[in-house]
Amino acid sequence: MSLNLELNSINPINEDERHGKARDLFWPWCGANVSVLAISYGAFFLGFGINFTQATIAAFAGTILSFLLVGISSLAGKRTNAPTMILSRSIFGIKGNIVPGLLSYFVFVGWETVLVAVSTLATGTILGRLGHIPENLALAMGFGISVLLTVLGGVLGFHVVMKLQKWISIITLVATLVFISLTFQEIKWDALSSSKPGSASAIIGAIIFGMTGIGLGWVNSAADYSRYLPRSTRSGGVVGWTVFGASVAPIIMVIYGAALAGSSTQLAQSVASDPVGALTTLLPTWFLFIFAIVAILGLIGGAILDLYSSGLTLVSLGVPIKRHFAASIDALIMVFGTVYIVWFSRDFLIPFQGFLITVGVPLAAWSAIFVADVLFSRGYDELALYDRNSHYGSVNWISIIVLASASVVGFGFITNTFASWLSWQGYFMDLIGGKEGSWAGANTGVLLALIIGFIGRVVTLNLQKK
Repeated sequence: MSLNLELNSINPINEDERHGKARDLFWPWCGANVSVLAISYGAFFLGFGINFTQATIAAFAGTILSFLLVGISSLAGKRTNAPTMILSRSIFGIKGNIVPGLLSYFVFVGWETVLVAVSTLATGTILGRLGHIPENLALAMGFGISVLLTVLGGVLGFHVVMKLQKWISIITLVATLVFISLTFQEIKWDALSSSKPGSASAIIGAIIFGMTGIGLGWVNSAADYSRYLPRSTRSGGVVGWTVFGASVAPIIMVIYGAALAGSSTQLAQSVASDPVGALTTLLPTWFLFIFAIVAILGLIGGAILDLYSSGLTLVSLGVPIKRHFAASIDALIMVFGTVYIVWFSRDFLIPFQGFLITVGVPLAAWSAIFVADVLFSRGYDELALYDRNSHYGSVNWISIIVLASASVVGFGFITNTFASWLSWQGYFMDLIGGKEGSWAGANTGVLLALIIGFIGRVVTLNLQKK
């Protein structure tokens, strides 16, 4: 595999560098979403109080709907050969885009840190079952492999990312099929068929969880991986291959995880506290080392894309450095954050995830605004995206107001129990039964943020046309 450094940054990609086909998008999105954590998500879906059939429906709906937004956003990259957070300038203004840019940057760096930390901890848990590998050595092994692969792809850039993601996808998919074959006998179909269905609010909550936990966080990087495609690439193919590549593994793994968790109450409870470690109890000892590699690769597939896009986003904010230097800075933050989480404060991980979910509300609002712009705007003036004095203006206050309004409403209709200092959310929940009511765990605020952001951008575009 060639390890050439990508020299392109946030600049438009030259026409002679644009090549490939829509199906090439299958590999980066599959590699980023083939994590074994998706199996544990099946237990989380059942945790909403729904049965196996409803969890299957929620897995399909939440995954496909969220990645459909990613697929549509990918069209912007093919049309303009610019990264996502540069294209966002056309909506918020050249300087105004700093608001969603900072939001996006924090989410990228936060999740790449969480993914590497979880990968490191998972390795320690899995190899610890082998008995003869000291915990710190197991953690160090997982940390070293995770950081090496993440930095290799994120810093060297697009072409290395695409090649790494292809191998990560193939290896992880094959090993996952082996995992299924080794654990299939654990499924108790009678228990699954006899479980009681949940309420409408529970189903909606599971679907929203699937959208936020699986696909929604990728919208702000979608164009980063389609901007190298020729403009002549069929739009339906871009959307289709993105959605298929990103969805196929999570859907299968969530459904299978729901089947396992629905067959064993003990497994369902264990997954809540130790998502990866709980799955090892179903496996023979000889497969544990392979499972550790699979756990690392599946999690790192997402971290690689996060690190690459975080570097592009940092440069788009106006930091005057090259892309690979920006990615290197992000990698250092990721390394220090992972070391702190793994070796000094493991209790930090849960509240930090809660904060990232909180940030996910305005990210959902931005995603809807961006998707509406891709669908209904007149297109992009590529040169104007890089000109502070262009017709896009310095700050588009209307778009900022739409983003803020959608976020305020969204925060009012979610409950976040990951940390006590996030309890301020849900201030509108009394309108639908309160924080302890049947809709308390549905987090409908994410859906409302999407709807308000989308409608707000459509209305704004219609006013501009007039």
